[in-house]
Amino acid sequence: MIELHVAVGVLTDAEGRILIARRSAKRHQGGFWEFPGGKVEPGEAVAEALARELEEELGISVEASSPFLEVRHDYGDRKVFLDVHRVTAWRGEPRGLEGQPLAWTLPSSLGDFDFPQGNVAIVEKLIST
Repeated sequence: MIELHVAVGVLTDAEGRILIARRSAKRHQGGFWEFPGGKVEPGEAVAEALARELEEELGISVEASSPFLEVRHDYGDRKVFLDVHRVTAWRGEPRGLEGQPLAWTLPSSLGDFDFPQGNVAIVEKLIST
């Protein structure tokens, strides 16, 4: 089974809230909340993939990001490698360009949302830091 390499962005606003998005019911792990991002294409740097995906999904331009966490998870029907970056500066106002609902939430409230199992390590690290 091929592992899917995914660039994931953790955006934090001036109030310390983190942006999450709800996955479409039609997608793998649909209905769960997630951190925005998407597939890293062959030959593409993670930072480039993250910037491209956040432009496509949220309409923002990433100005600064840094590595935060790497997570590997096997869902049984697919394996993912989540390359998680903190996005510390961007231009534009994030909005759900693919029709996905967005929410800004404090790290302490992330446990109130249902995330895919692959995202649990990200949630736990955000709550504990």
